[in-house]
Amino acid sequence: MGLHEQYGLTHVINARGPFTPLGVSRSERGVAVATAQALGEFFVMEEVLDLADRVLAGATGAEAGTVVHCTSSAITLAVAAAMAGTSPERIAALPDTSGMASRVVLPAGHAVHYGHPLVQDIRLAGAVPVVTGTVDECTVDALERELSRPGTACLVLVSSRLVRGAEVPLADAVAAAHRHGVPVVVDGAAQDFRIAELLATGADLVLVSGQKYLGSPTAGIVVGRADRVQAVRAQEKGIGRAMKASKEAVLGVLAALHVRQETDLGAWRRAQEDKVERFVERAGALRGVRAAPAPDPTGLPFPRVSLHVTATGTGPDATALAHALRAGSPAIWVMDHRQGDGELLLELVPLTDPEIDTVLDRLAELLA
Repeated sequence: MGLHEQYGLTHVINARGPFTPLGVSRSERGVAVATAQALGEFFVMEEVLDLADRVLAGATGAEAGTVVHCTSSAITLAVAAAMAGTSPERIAALPDTSGMASRVVLPAGHAVHYGHPLVQDIRLAGAVPVVTGTVDECTVDALERELSRPGTACLVLVSSRLVRGAEVPLADAVAAAHRHGVPVVVDGAAQDFRIAELLATGADLVLVSGQKYLGSPTAGIVVGRADRVQAVRAQEKGIGRAMKASKEAVLGVLAALHVRQETDLGAWRRAQEDKVERFVERAGALRGVRAAPAPDPTGLPFPRVSLHVTATGTGPDATALAHALRAGSPAIWVMDHRQGDGELLLELVPLTDPEIDTVLDRLAELLA
């Protein structure tokens, strides 16, 4: 008996991507084995974190790296590190930031909502978010005006499909911050495929999720300058105590990195493209939809399926179709943030061939 049957849980086909309310992702067998082995052993955790530091540095090209509870906590800890450094007195005082630089600048379009406001992660450290520009546009000049003000602790930038408005050139924004001696944190969330690119902007710290495309247990990965990473680790003596990574999370991340390094990414990418092409060909024969590949807006190395739903007198519109897919058994979740424009997006990366067949069969039933 599987866990769904044992506990009466809903069976889900996740065509929405690494979505936290659906348990994020699936782990490879090797990751699951390493995680289970870690659960049955004791370790000197400082040794485990030192090992993670070396492995993450080698895998990403960063000076150093560490693992924390999740990406959300990584934002809080990176901000705390920018304010308190490795000072035991300051670390113990947080979230009281008396006597510390506590302004955290970020573009308005980067104040995203991941199910909670990103600015709340900043406030949890005791810092004050300073949102600059408008949702439609934030120039480097506007950022620089705020970065030049006294009491600025760091600049936070976000790389995510949820970012709104005109693109902020990350490298230019990083350079502007560094002109004023201000460190930069880049929240990469689901951008683990692009760590090297994000580090190349000159950012002091890059934060990504371990459990999204890497498929580790829940974890946040922090890489960047050695002194900044060390300051993040030092926060475990303060507010970071509530945000620490477990032994199985850290060793699960290392196992996931090993799987990634052993993967032929060129072949993997072609497999994802083929999967989407086959889906598009079959979906394109259905009444009431137009199917096409859709590239990832942030440059992740795989396409998704775009379904433009052409509502007819008898067929569902995009909103009704998304609802009907979710209401069935198994429940099929898709990206519905564009449903108001008649478009649904499906991410096929984690899906098996039988699951893809189930999705196509359900679409055929609903659109008949």
